[in-house]
Amino acid sequence: MRAVEKPSPRIAQIAVVDYGMGNRRSVHKALEHVGAQAAITRDHDELRAADALVVPGVGAFPLAMRNLHELGLDDLIRACVADGVPLLGICLGMQLLFERSEELEATEGLGLIPGTVTRLDAGGRRVPHIGWNDVSFQRRSPLTEGLPVDGCPFYHVHSLAARPSDPQDTVGTSEYGERFATIVTRGRVLGVQFHPEKSSAHGLTMLRSFTRMCRGARGTSGTPGTSGTPGTPGTPGTPGTSGTPGTPGTLGTPAAAGARVVAPAPARA
Repeated sequence: MRAVEKPSPRIAQIAVVDYGMGNRRSVHKALEHVGAQAAITRDHDELRAADALVVPGVGAFPLAMRNLHELGLDDLIRACVADGVPLLGICLGMQLLFERSEELEATEGLGLIPGTVTRLDAGGRRVPHIGWNDVSFQRRSPLTEGLPVDGCPFYHVHSLAARPSDPQDTVGTSEYGERFATIVTRGRVLGVQFHPEKSSAHGLTMLRSFTRMCRGARGTSGTPGTSGTPGTPGTPGTPGTSGTPGTPGTLGTPAAAGARVVAPAPARA
């Protein structure tokens, strides 16, 4: 009797939202590396057709929201989330998920997670906060599947911090002068303050978990679940698959994907 072949898992189609700011190419390359079919785009039809959206970002909050609004992407992102499409915000992209920010001037955000974004209280330390920092997990999340249960280090670059109104929206925290939320989840809206695409093996594990949860996620409701009981964590070590972890690496620059920069911005996130 011939064994019945199981169908291969469907490849997640993930759109990296191109609003002219941020680390789009390195995020695109990392998503492709972990098995997603990724595209950098601002085309509304392509964004609506995607299994999931990723909003990257490096720069200033007011300029980011202005670019999103001028391209009609702010309302489109909200509509996709309302349809059950998973959304991941990275660095500035995570901050944009909140209701408002104090950076430079009071600016309304996407309003997908209740809370505000204010300046990081670094306790006299140098700002921006740049470098590897341990992240402690407060609870389980699809983003933390496959990672040590107590947490692990990720690469941060930011001057502001998100303040979720509901503590249940905080999945992971880190400390730099003060303890701040660095992983947030509300339903299928997820955000990380650090750069998973620059965080070596742990960052790729997180993006791989996000990719898995995105397969066929459109149109379903509720908070995405996790499966199984996490194994015993190993001793957290220095991140990086090779070399010295002081300087983050990227996975290279992908072929051009039609990204067009609307306006440059300083790295303030």
